[in-house]
Amino acid sequence: MTRWFVSRHPGAVDWAKHRTLRVDRFVSHLDPAEVAAGDVVMGTLPVDIAAEVCRRGASFYHLRLNASEDQRGRDLSADDLRNLGAGLEKYLVTRLEDDDEL
Repeated sequence: MTRWFVSRHPGAVDWAKHRTLRVDRFVSHLDPAEVAAGDVVMGTLPVDIAAEVCRRGASFYHLRLNASEDQRGRDLSADDLRNLGAGLEKYLVTRLEDDDEL
């Protein structure tokens, strides 16, 4: 079992390193082909990659924070993340078959 933390933001990586999280691999980009059943993936992922992680039998924990609109799109420090109430929330993401609703 591998415990991954995925983020391209140094502040998020620093935040994770100063918590009691057990992380085996810090990566800025996740290749879902490297994820195995039983792995734990934490951080921020596009929904299609999160779905593939879950399809492979791994757990996905999304890095959640309450950022304002003006805080989005910029690098936040670990202190910023703590002040914004950052945390990890477990999700099960499933890709559904194409739908004719669109």
